[in-house]
Amino acid sequence: MFFLDGAMGTQLFARGVQQGQCVERLNAERPQIVAEVHRAYLEAGCDAVLTNTFGGNSLSLRRHRVDARTEQLNEAGARLARREAGPDRYVLGDIGPCGDFLEPIGTLKTEDLKAAFVRQIRGLLDGGVDGFLIETMTALEEIEVAIEAVRSVCADLPILVSLAFDPAKESFRTMMGVSPQQAVGRLAGLGIAAVGFNCGTLDMDSYVRLAQEFAGALAGKKVLLLAEPNAGKPRLEGERAVYDLAPEEFACGLERIHQAGAAIVGGCCGTTPEHLAAAVKHLRR
Repeated sequence: MFFLDGAMGTQLFARGVQQGQCVERLNAERPQIVAEVHRAYLEAGCDAVLTNTFGGNSLSLRRHRVDARTEQLNEAGARLARREAGPDRYVLGDIGPCGDFLEPIGTLKTEDLKAAFVRQIRGLLDGGVDGFLIETMTALEEIEVAIEAVRSVCADLPILVSLAFDPAKESFRTMMGVSPQQAVGRLAGLGIAAVGFNCGTLDMDSYVRLAQEFAGALAGKKVLLLAEPNAGKPRLEGERAVYDLAPEEFACGLERIHQAGAAIVGGCCGTTPEHLAAAVKHLRR
């Protein structure tokens, strides 16, 4: 059992960071607040922390007019996490979606997307990451470009992949219509270490069923199942998403996901160091 950390964004907001700002800038401008979040998850017992670089590709950073700082902000984020993790824990470079669509659905060219990811990956490598998590993805084509970008500059570090799913009749689909079986079919042969899910709009029972579907699709393949559920299904209070699952309930749900086959677990939106501490204690009991 290998534990990733939990949510970064909501932990930063809880510490006074304003929503809507470029949180990757904090890596260079307010590093102490990012380090505090990493430290809390490590103290909770997590084996690895993710860098504060979810929106760290140059296309996403361009929306905040800081794309010229792509390498700097990613390297700073990786160095922060590396310093807190020390020699005995792991740091995964967090790579999120670019927020645009590839041709022919959108106007984004494959070579431009790859270049945007390569700049991010180089910064993360310079900062000392142990591997990469390509997360909250919805399109297989974007994942494939991200994997290609990693391998173009780094041949040996592990790559983990995670997609965001919503309910779809009796099964689950990403926003772009990808099923768990399709994800495994397209990605398992690309040399990745793990594939699975995070985020989405599911409750804990649905996350368990999703884990079961992934486990079935992965049977016989040398790829691990990764799971990072939210702290329950989100509900809106005004413009704010609220997650109601308490730490002990989250821990029990994560145990069921582990029993379904997940070897790498963590938390996504709404999870806190308390949620991860409860899960670590519960599953390593």
